[in-house]
Amino acid sequence: MKLLGKPSSQTTALLSVCWFFLKILQPVHSYLYDNRYSGDKVIRLTPKTEEEAYALKKIYHNLQVDLWQPSSISYVSEGTVTDIHVPQNASQALLTFLQEANIQYKILIRDLQKVLEYGSSLGTQRRRRSLSKYNYEVYHSLEEIQCWMHHLNKTRSDLIQMFSIGKSYEGRALFILKLGRKSQAYKRAVWMDCGIHAREWIGPAFCQWFVREALLTYRSDPAMRKLLNHLYFYIMPVFNVDGYHFSWTHDRFWRKTRSRSPGIHCRGVDANRNWKVKWCGEGASGHPCDDTYCGPFPESEPEVKAVAKFLRKHRKHIKAYLSFHAYAQMLLYPYSYKHATIPNFGCVESAAHKAVKALRSVHGVRYKYGPASSTLYVSSGSSMDWAYKTGIPYAFAFELRDTGHFGFLLPEMLIRPTCTETMLAVKNITMHLLKKCPKECRRDNSATKQNWAKSHIAEVEIMF
Repeated sequence: MKLLGKPSSQTTALLSVCWFFLKILQPVHSYLYDNRYSGDKVIRLTPKTEEEAYALKKIYHNLQVDLWQPSSISYVSEGTVTDIHVPQNASQALLTFLQEANIQYKILIRDLQKVLEYGSSLGTQRRRRSLSKYNYEVYHSLEEIQCWMHHLNKTRSDLIQMFSIGKSYEGRALFILKLGRKSQAYKRAVWMDCGIHAREWIGPAFCQWFVREALLTYRSDPAMRKLLNHLYFYIMPVFNVDGYHFSWTHDRFWRKTRSRSPGIHCRGVDANRNWKVKWCGEGASGHPCDDTYCGPFPESEPEVKAVAKFLRKHRKHIKAYLSFHAYAQMLLYPYSYKHATIPNFGCVESAAHKAVKALRSVHGVRYKYGPASSTLYVSSGSSMDWAYKTGIPYAFAFELRDTGHFGFLLPEMLIRPTCTETMLAVKNITMHLLKKCPKECRRDNSATKQNWAKSHIAEVEIMF
């Protein structure tokens, strides 16, 4: 762990470089991906029978389309809501096949390029050049995010400390912000990571928003003051730094890391299938070209290995692990790799229920919540399961907005409402750590286990 510590001449030099790049880096046409998504479509299908599901799997492999939901074609079965990104040159063949097979479908996005350009300000001049007036309501490149981190380390050293836990496959620093009032006394901690999957840009946007709100409201909000006085937050705004950078410069919908393996032409590993917990089991793929490729061995990715090493070292005082993904509007907890009840189910379910209730109170958006294996799907080798099995008692994965209308292209105008509602949910979970879990929640009875299945469910898409 490389501490950056107090502002130094080196830090000042880094900030000068940041300022230079922020001034000269203008959004250029390359950020719009050279119009590569013009005419591409996103289509939603829900197979009514296993025969239809089999037919979809076959056409998927023939056309080599990009699966948005679920994350693997192996999950597609009768009744599975399936979102597919289809290139322009394959869309007519797919639509013809669906019509001939009498498989119902809905076109969610008719021209992906137009939605990409409409929903963000990547191709326009925008207010993101001044670190002191950093705009939290636009998506930021990796360079901008890291410059912002350096700036906070220099200007808010009362509550922020920045350090590196290693380097990515392509040599980029893996920066962490330690947020909280400095204390000599023992303090429990919360880990938060965003952007483990490169294309899920709303994740890093939320990590930045959380830091902003914490710093802004520390003195005015008693709840936030209590959190920062009694807890440390280790925040990793961009986990998959190489993939995130690539999603800005080449392929907006890239998911994996950018590592290479000898003799394999496909690049990257799913960083959320690379952990040493039922590694490469159900829900992960051993094929290097698949989006859910588990890697050649557990922790093969330097990003995963660095985070795992840090969490193992600090597991005695890290009491919560929060990972932010998109899209589905869900709050998930273990297990993901099997259908089983965790030992502290009552306490975790109670925290999830209150968090989702708080989230809904902001804009009325409903989230499903529950064990990942039954609420979403079974997946092995996930960071959430690994954190829980390592000894972190509260492990959650958020699937942020929306439920498919925009998918991975959540417009920048929805960053604020998404982050404000998620902020309240995270505060509820972390406040839960400062309280003793009630006895009624600790009881491992069947009635409690059924609670998560009763309350939430309806999918609501609200535009702001």
